[in-house]
Amino acid sequence: MGIQDFIPSGSIRLDQQLRFTAEIDKMTAILRRTLLIDKSRRENDAEHSWHIAVMALLFSEYALEPVDVGRAAKMCVVHDLIEIYAGDTFAYDLDANKDKTERESAAADRLFSQLPPDQGSEIRALWEEFDAMRTPDAKYAACMDRLQPFLHNTLTGGHTWKESGTGRAAVEGRMAIIRDFMPQVYQWVAENLDAAVAKGWLKA
Repeated sequence: MGIQDFIPSGSIRLDQQLRFTAEIDKMTAILRRTLLIDKSRRENDAEHSWHIAVMALLFSEYALEPVDVGRAAKMCVVHDLIEIYAGDTFAYDLDANKDKTERESAAADRLFSQLPPDQGSEIRALWEEFDAMRTPDAKYAACMDRLQPFLHNTLTGGHTWKESGTGRAAVEGRMAIIRDFMPQVYQWVAENLDAAVAKGWLKA
């Protein structure tokens, strides 16, 4: 059983939408480095995207600029779709990040072209806006994308930080968007960075 068993609807547009829906099920097989909080296993891309989309509904009061929560949640949902083909790139893996832009752009070409042109363009535009982190909505969505794995690390003994030998400066760089766009939340981040160094989870 699989996509080969798909029965066409008679509508090209509907078929494209249904096939795309089936294709993005592959997100459930893309594993991230982040552990689930119960430490039972690594989370997958679909879980991460769902988690930060829900978070986007909760934290907008801390943003320095007004945000369209609905648009930001959309960005959260679609921001990692391209990893179906490009794979997950660990934020603190410098070598893997060297060709990240090229790999993900090629993946976007391949993935979003499977949709009807209007929807493919719309979702790709959201993905590109998220990646650029220039608009308030994109900055807010990026904050959620960074806050979620940070929270997981604080509740799993710094698992991915220890596993990768990550230093505090690297995490601070990753969290800079929160410092600049959600400074009240960053106060909590900074306290946890201090604690992580003190506990040996992060290199000083």
